[in-house]
Amino acid sequence: MIEILRESQGGSEIWTLKLNRPEKANSLTREMLAAIETATAEAEQAGVAALVLTGEGKVFSAGADLDQARNDGLTTDPLWERVSSRLAALPCLTIAALNGTLAGGSFGMVLACDLRISVPTAKFFYPVMKLGFLPQPSDAVRLSSLLGPARARMILMASQKIEAPAALDWGLVDRIVEPAMMGEAIADLTEAVCAAPPEIRKGIKGMIPG
Repeated sequence: MIEILRESQGGSEIWTLKLNRPEKANSLTREMLAAIETATAEAEQAGVAALVLTGEGKVFSAGADLDQARNDGLTTDPLWERVSSRLAALPCLTIAALNGTLAGGSFGMVLACDLRISVPTAKFFYPVMKLGFLPQPSDAVRLSSLLGPARARMILMASQKIEAPAALDWGLVDRIVEPAMMGEAIADLTEAVCAAPPEIRKGIKGMIPG
């Protein structure tokens, strides 16, 4: 299930997309991915200043739903790539507010965000080598761009589990935030874009490569 929360700040709108399937570690079904794709398109049409992606519970997302991955080809569905491409193309500020561990295919939409903030207890792993399938093409490119090729290989080829302090040091996340302070951190990070005209938001984002 995907919840869409809307709030105003400085006269502009912020949308939060919350993964709300904590009993399954927020593992993503095809229906949830389709809902994220639709919501991002709607957010662009609405001209939001910022879009926040987060989860309910202690895990951000464990990746693909196991039943659909085993029986319905979810791990190789092009929908993963469409979702991350849609997020990357948004003209607003996008923030992944990681309430917990990030694993597997859920990396794609997080890597596509402009900023990533994380609780101190989060862990990061993408065990495609162990599971025997390829990551989405843009995931490997974005991960290498953020971390450098060697550290991207540590995650994708050596299947290493990275803890939050190392993720911050490597540049996988931009800030570590205590859970109780997550809302305040998001308000701080979105203050400037909410106060700016839409054309300035879009213009500055378009000038920054990646």
